[in-house]
Amino acid sequence: MSDSAPRDDFLSGTSGQVFGVRTTAKAIAADALASGLELARLQAWRLSRAARHSPRRRVLALAAERTEVPNLLTAAREELLRSHHRVTFASTPADGRGKFENLNLLLEDHPAAGHDWLLVLDDDVALPAGFLDGFVFLAERFALTLAQPAHRRRSHAAFEVTRRRAGSVARETAFVEIGPVVAFGAATFDALLPFPPLRFGWGLDAHWSAIAREHDWRLGVIDATPIRHGLRRIAASYDRDEAIAEARRFLSGRPYLTAEQAQRTLALHRSWR
Repeated sequence: MSDSAPRDDFLSGTSGQVFGVRTTAKAIAADALASGLELARLQAWRLSRAARHSPRRRVLALAAERTEVPNLLTAAREELLRSHHRVTFASTPADGRGKFENLNLLLEDHPAAGHDWLLVLDDDVALPAGFLDGFVFLAERFALTLAQPAHRRRSHAAFEVTRRRAGSVARETAFVEIGPVVAFGAATFDALLPFPPLRFGWGLDAHWSAIAREHDWRLGVIDATPIRHGLRRIAASYDRDEAIAEARRFLSGRPYLTAEQAQRTLALHRSWR
């Protein structure tokens, strides 16, 4: 849609935070089911073997780090650099700037041009072993141009479509989030980079989805490489109302997908063969 005064229909309506005994127990059980199915199929071993024989890609990984609080960025960096791909990793202290302000600063010194993939990650996400090899392999196997790893069921995820699905290795979707991890194929660089000078970035992913539709790009969620996002409470370091107000201003006059449209799964893949 492209109403001149967008409503808040770009919001999912939930913070996606998992807490409480019953909710947490259900999430643990759902993750255990998904992991059990993967183990029975020897999925991790098969995916690792397939990914090791895939072409080496040039991957630029960028992150802003909040140095004043505990974070997981060092572990994420080490995991990414273990990949068989040619990875360039760059980060910067947040220093009070917004996420996309920092990402644009990083892009000035580390241009995406010349890379096959740009990976943007937050500093509070736990990556599984062998993450990048399997993730890139499956993203390319299903010709995805914008992709994100699925959230584990205990992970903080505002959109249900981004949560891990048992029995799935990847899904084609209408939407991917701005974070905590998102990957951009080289075909998107001219249209999406540099990022708009947003502090919070809420609503930007809804706009990306509309741009993807215009360019006939495939978007997707990789279930076989699930992440955990939950080290800190979501939106704890900034004002939620300010983030929503920024999104309203940004989306005004721009096309975007509503939250209802964003929740669609277009195709589910149980195998990459």
